[in-house]
Amino acid sequence: MPDSAPQTLLGFDYGEKRTGVAVGQSLTSTATGLTTLHSKQQKMDWPAIEALIKEWQPDALVVGIPVHMDGTEQPMTLAARKFSRQLHGRFQLPVFEAEERLSSVEAEEYLGSTEDKAAIDKEAARIILQSWLNSQG
Repeated sequence: MPDSAPQTLLGFDYGEKRTGVAVGQSLTSTATGLTTLHSKQQKMDWPAIEALIKEWQPDALVVGIPVHMDGTEQPMTLAARKFSRQLHGRFQLPVFEAEERLSSVEAEEYLGSTEDKAAIDKEAARIILQSWLNSQG
């Protein structure tokens, strides 16, 4: 990030049913899973996102943009980019896109065998934000 002042960021692992959310700090370059938001009738829970933004007062947002292993786009790539644009339009915060591959698989491996999809999405958001923070340093 261009500014060297410590910054708070919210990271998102966008999904059509669930979106994982993490919070991170540029000073410590660490991210922590926060929550998982559930879409209602395929509509994002914008009031919940607004509440998180009011609570955490982030300086910027990071959205994981899923791509195939070879870097090519997939159907969710366009949906995640649209979500990214909507975040910027609604909240007027800088939004950074973080190319991501297999964050949910990595989250499942980290958490062990779990059927808790919300926990996986929250951990995937942490992984995306942590990777983005690592790439900035």
